[in-house]
Amino acid sequence: MAKKKKTDPTKTMIAQNRKAYHNYFVEETFEAGIMLTGTEVKSLRSGKANIAESYAAEEEGTLHLVNAYIPEYNHGNRNNHAPRRSRKLLLHRRQINKLLGSVQKDGLTVIPLKFYFNPRGIAKVEIALCRGKKNHDKRQTSKNRDWKRTQARLMREKG
Repeated sequence: MAKKKKTDPTKTMIAQNRKAYHNYFVEETFEAGIMLTGTEVKSLRSGKANIAESYAAEEEGTLHLVNAYIPEYNHGNRNNHAPRRSRKLLLHRRQINKLLGSVQKDGLTVIPLKFYFNPRGIAKVEIALCRGKKNHDKRQTSKNRDWKRTQARLMREKG
């Protein structure tokens, strides 16, 4: 019987970046707020956002989420938002300094992993400090995952 995935019932998931775990080693994660307009929030409630190609970059001393796709709101008027605009991430100054220092000093990348609504209905982004994987790292990860799966199957059969 397949094992059920553990999900947090208090979070309403909007979008997830599954490729991030394949392309990067995730070093550390942070929860960040995000500055959105009204039509963006209404559009997110429909759950059609995409963060697969997005990243966080420094703009004017703060972190901004770049290239995240939030489609235009269907019932929006001429004041509707631009789908791929840069959005400010809300973090404490100490966290911003740590992230920017790691990016500049160690050559790491800040990637969004999840986009969700918390229990209070506020949109949040889970961002991670990541190091890029090379092709041989990806192959090794795949080998380890396959071996763990085979090992679990053998242990189940053995009883």
